[in-house]
Amino acid sequence: MVEDLKAQTLVPILQENIDHEATVYTDEAGQYRSLGRVFGRHDFVTHSIDQWTKPGGDHTNTIEGYFSIFKRGMKGVYQHCSKCHLHRYAAEFEFRYNNRIGNGTDDATRAAIALRGVAGKRLMYEESHS
Repeated sequence: MVEDLKAQTLVPILQENIDHEATVYTDEAGQYRSLGRVFGRHDFVTHSIDQWTKPGGDHTNTIEGYFSIFKRGMKGVYQHCSKCHLHRYAAEFEFRYNNRIGNGTDDATRAAIALRGVAGKRLMYEESHS
């Protein structure tokens, strides 16, 4: 979670989490203008002129779809989430999105994957607030 959407806030976070040789795709938002100097390549779609896909197929539709599902879930299912737990909700939605029917994972398989992930782990309430 970030306090604002300014370039000086976002770019260091992106640099910390994305390989500097990566190609980064965004929309045309101004805070992303400098990314071509920071990463191997930066390309963007220009939604303001109804561009959703670049020639060659590059797009941001996948991540925009994920965030749409995440935002609807946070408003419609959970309704409230404190900042200290936001990363846990995001991880849950990431897991479900990556292990969905569209990617070939049915409900039973997704449940089995989730249960394998908890094997040998014990979450204590006192530890969950750090």
